[in-house]
Order: sequence, then C-alpha cells, then structure tokens
Amino acid sequence: MDDKWLVGVDIGGTTIKLAFITDEGEISHKWEVPTNTADNGIHIPSEIASAIDSKISELGETKGKLIGLGVGAPGPVNDENGSIEVAVNLGWSHFPLRELLEQATSLPVVVDNDANVAAIGEMWKGAGEGAQNLLCVTLGTGVGGGVIANGEILHGVNGAAGEIGHIAAVIDNAVRCNCGKLGCLETVASATGVVRLAESYLKSSDTKSILREAAHLSAKKIFDEAKAGDELALKVVNKLAFHLGFALANIANVTNPEKIVIGGGVSKAGETLLRPLQQQFMQYAFPRVAEGAELRMAKLGNDAGVIGAAWLAKTMLVLPQL
Repeated sequence: MDDKWLVGVDIGGTTIKLAFITDEGEISHKWEVPTNTADNGIHIPSEIASAIDSKISELGETKGKLIGLGVGAPGPVNDENGSIEVAVNLGWSHFPLRELLEQATSLPVVVDNDANVAAIGEMWKGAGEGAQNLLCVTLGTGVGGGVIANGEILHGVNGAAGEIGHIAAVIDNAVRCNCGKLGCLETVASATGVVRLAESYLKSSDTKSILREAAHLSAKKIFDEAKAGDELALKVVNKLAFHLGFALANIANVTNPEKIVIGGGVSKAGETLLRPLQQQFMQYAFPRVAEGAELRMAKLGNDAGVIGAAWLAKTMLVLPQL
C-alpha cells in the first residue's frame, strides 16, 4: 500500500478540487476542475472520473495505483448509501453520488459532508494536530461546521450534525437565511454576513469610515480596515466575534473540545478576528470548558477538504480490509 494513492475530492459550487494523497496524508499531486452545474449537476460524477483518468494518464501511471476515493460534498449526506439529500447550489436532491462515482471510476467510494471532511483534514494534518475532540467551523460564503468526538465525526440521526451556521444567533431584526430560517449564524458570520453587517452600520450611523468610500465592500476590505484601526470596521468585526464566540461557547459547553479550528476564507483575517473571538468565547464558555479548549486558525486552507476526504478513504475503505 506504501506506493499507492488515496484520491481526495472536494466538491464546491464553482470548482472541484482533486488530489492523489499517500496513506501518510502527504499530497503527491493536486489540481482542480470547474464544477459543471448544468442539468442539475448530473454530469459531475462522470467529469470527476474523467479528471482522475486524465491525470493518471498524464503521470504515466495506471488505475491500479489508486485504492479508494473519498469525497466531501455540500449538504446533508445519507450515511447508509452515500447520497446527497439536498445541495441547492449544485441542483442535487436525493442524488446517488456514491453509486454514480463507483460506476464511473470503478473504485470504492466514501462520501461525507464537505465541512465534516475539512474538519477531519485539520484533525489529521492541520491545526487540530491529532486532537480526538475537535470543533471546526468554516467561514466562507456560508458557515459550515464539523464536530469530532473521541476521534469520530458526528453525523446525527439523519446526517445534519454540525450545522453550526444554522444556530439561531439573531433574534431582533433577523435576516432570512438561505435555509429558510430567520437569524442563523450564517447571516452574520459568513463573508456575505460581514458585508451585510457593515452596510447596516454604514446606514444607521454617521461614524467616519474609509468603508464609506469603497466602491465595492468585501469581507477582506472590512478586515483590512479593522486591522488599520478604522472605527466602524472594528465595530463590525467585534459584532461578528460576539455572535461567533457566543455560538462556539455554547457548542463547546456541550462537546468539551480540545481544539476549536476556524477555517474558510474569512479566517484569513487572522489575529484581527481571533483576538476578539477568544475574548467573547472566554466570556461565555463554562470555565472548565474554556480551560480545555484552544482556538486556532486552520492551517490547511483549500487542502483541508481533499486531505480529510483521503483520510475517510483510508479509514473506511482501506483499513477495514487489512
């Protein structure tokens, strides 16, 4: 098995990331292809298979080099058959992803939710450093989450455990989330949520801010200006830190994690976000829980998904056969 590869696949709304990974978790080759959402995403499995075949051929290897395929996909996953219950951005509903991928690739396949898979990646090779009790939250266009307890990812009764982005966070003046609920954490802690908070502050106050001159408001711009000391930008970041810190403290009070890993695009804000987030977390977490938990920014970036997917393939497809 030493000279063989696991295949890690991370399916996103715009790109599909793929990698050939050793059983030690080292990436040998990685690349990406566009996500084809035409015809309700029906072509995605065959295009993943083609991408794998093309890369194997390009490297002068044979399919025998590959031992299994792990996949992270958006939306709740049916644990029994590897189908995706619903993935709005891809047009999937009760989509038999595992079955179609096994047919297309002739490889064994295991599927899990993309945020769960990113959490596993960080546990295995990233900021989690092998912690058996880990909470991972990804702050991107939306907010995803994964909860690992005793080294096992929590799925819940129907595959929806770890939906951190849909914790009720805002009661007054709540905005409707894409999921249909009002006031989800995602509406204030995602990249789009941060911009919405900034727009709200700009309208409701006359605080001087460089953000008023921005032709295009983005989460990055807001964090950059907060880092530079802009008063209004700092207010926005502190508001985000309050909502996120409050939610993470409540989850931690239930799960008592060793590490809490913050990933996704918004996490690139680094210390500008981490510092106020730690303060809020410490304020609302049960003291003994706070004592045991360490907040960290994710280390693996865009590689977390493919590495976590490879770990799934290794532990669920390969090790049971040994």
